[in-house]
Amino acid sequence: MDDLVILTEYGLYCPQADLFIDPWKAVKKAIITHGHSDHARSGSENYLCHHQSIPILKSRLGNIAVQGLEYKETFTINGVTISLHPAGHVVGSAQVRLEYKGEVWVISGDYKTQPDGICEPFEPVTCHTFITESTFGLPFFQWQTQSVVMQQIQQWWKKNQSEGISSVLFAYSLGKAQRILANLDNSLGPIIVHGATHAMNEACRRSGIVLPQTYRVSELPNASWCKGALVIAPSSAAGSPWLKRFEPYRTAVASGWMAMRGARRWQAADRGFVLSDHADWHGLNLAIQATGAEQVLVTHGYTDLFSRWLCEQGLKSSVLKTQFRGEQVNEPETEITEV
Repeated sequence: MDDLVILTEYGLYCPQADLFIDPWKAVKKAIITHGHSDHARSGSENYLCHHQSIPILKSRLGNIAVQGLEYKETFTINGVTISLHPAGHVVGSAQVRLEYKGEVWVISGDYKTQPDGICEPFEPVTCHTFITESTFGLPFFQWQTQSVVMQQIQQWWKKNQSEGISSVLFAYSLGKAQRILANLDNSLGPIIVHGATHAMNEACRRSGIVLPQTYRVSELPNASWCKGALVIAPSSAAGSPWLKRFEPYRTAVASGWMAMRGARRWQAADRGFVLSDHADWHGLNLAIQATGAEQVLVTHGYTDLFSRWLCEQGLKSSVLKTQFRGEQVNEPETEITEV
């Protein structure tokens, strides 16, 4: 039997169903795993995603033709049965399951196995071939529990506030920002967000996600509210005129890369918090094991090393050279600029 999914110049393609998964060029039919820009790109004629991703895709891609599915809802195209399953990455993120003549492939997109209390937790899907990321595919990367990291952020904010200093936290506008908002004690003071973060908050609220009240600068009753506030912004806001109004402030970065020695310093931040929306080393291995897959294709991250490791564990594994990026410290989305 030919491969159910192949790599083309447009992206991952299922020839039997004539559709693409997270294509990086415009196509006729695209299934989108989640709303980050390396997986959801503009120009395609028809999009399909989990229904919670619809407001996110429309916010980022404009007035697109998009259809939403529930998790585990199935439909069939030319004999290929297709369904979406929770990836636990960000709001609305999904794995794509394809079955044809008894052969099952799962394209995971990006995923994390640590529950975050905001998106549907990752669900292993039994398959013959599993397409995985490996953003943090080294034994070095092992995450602390979310509650520990949130407590660290809370204490940092409280200390800064006691000194009359604002706390500027750089975090992805889709994913980490909502995760932080949903899990912090917001009674400490006002939380101010950048325009890009606000746009994703509103999209997630339209998807049914409950988030605490946040403010844009234009909505503040007076300038004194900036003092001691928590400010959540994408890393593109660093050094911008928008940020100057919060002086004096301390900065921090929320990223899995903060686990690396020196990462905070090369980002010129005062503090780093190890928080990622991707699976760590144990999460990747446990997820792959739970699928029962005989073949594992690795798409982005530490691809060569992780694929070699999987081969040493007795699996058939190779690398797919895709354009997916995984987590970056500098967020690539900068659609909204504030001054």
